[in-house]
Amino acid sequence: MPSAPKIRLRGVTKRFTVKGRTIDALAGIDVDIAAGEFFCIVGPSGCGKTTLLRILAGLETRTAGEIDIARDASGAAAAPDQRSGEHGSRRSRPLNSMVFQEHSIFPWMSVRDNVAFGLKARGIPTRERHAIAHAWITKVGLAGFEDALPHQLSGGMKQRVSIMRAFANDPELLLMDEPFAALDEQTKLVLQGELVRIWEESRKTVVYVTHSIDEAIVLADRIMVMSARPGRIKEIVDVAAVFGRPRLVEQVKSSPQYGELFARVWGQLRHEVAGAA
Repeated sequence: MPSAPKIRLRGVTKRFTVKGRTIDALAGIDVDIAAGEFFCIVGPSGCGKTTLLRILAGLETRTAGEIDIARDASGAAAAPDQRSGEHGSRRSRPLNSMVFQEHSIFPWMSVRDNVAFGLKARGIPTRERHAIAHAWITKVGLAGFEDALPHQLSGGMKQRVSIMRAFANDPELLLMDEPFAALDEQTKLVLQGELVRIWEESRKTVVYVTHSIDEAIVLADRIMVMSARPGRIKEIVDVAAVFGRPRLVEQVKSSPQYGELFARVWGQLRHEVAGAA
């Protein structure tokens, strides 16, 4: 872990008030996330995983605690907009892009325009943004579908578009909220493999929320296991110490170490999940 982490959280808490009732969602999250790390968060439903991700994205405000994000030189001069993660100079890199669980692409836009949407918002000229979009579309095997509309795509293809839109915008942080949860198992395996391959080329700092222990082991450098609400850190599991990079999904899942890691994470989660239920 570098001496200066990309993301530093200290005592981060979140409290909601619903109809006069106070709900503690997060209770004192302390963690450092390295630049270029693929960091997964797993925990029972309602433990605050997505809330923490939305706080990092600037879509929610924390109740207490500190969040420090070390800006890259390419984006350091631009002041962040807390609501959107976009920044003053349109051509500067955005602080973050977020991929949601549901398909969040625009139904009236072509695949090309969806992938290039963030670039257009930053004022990138048409020819340049289309060239960038084409490169990403080709990378995930959607060449020939540039002019297709979302209703003409399968679920897996739509989620490829969502992920490529985030990568194409070249953010410093990529925040992902269960992007494969709604997909069938076979499509999920394919997209997990594609995500690992693309991430290993770019080495973006990724914070990835998932309910799936299996998915976290396949993707992560480290896994943060959370308790039931209010969410606390139970353990941080170092997957990279067991499975290095580059990494192939099928090799990970067929190894005995995979079963050992699964049992370790589930051992931390079993009672939390039962309690949440």
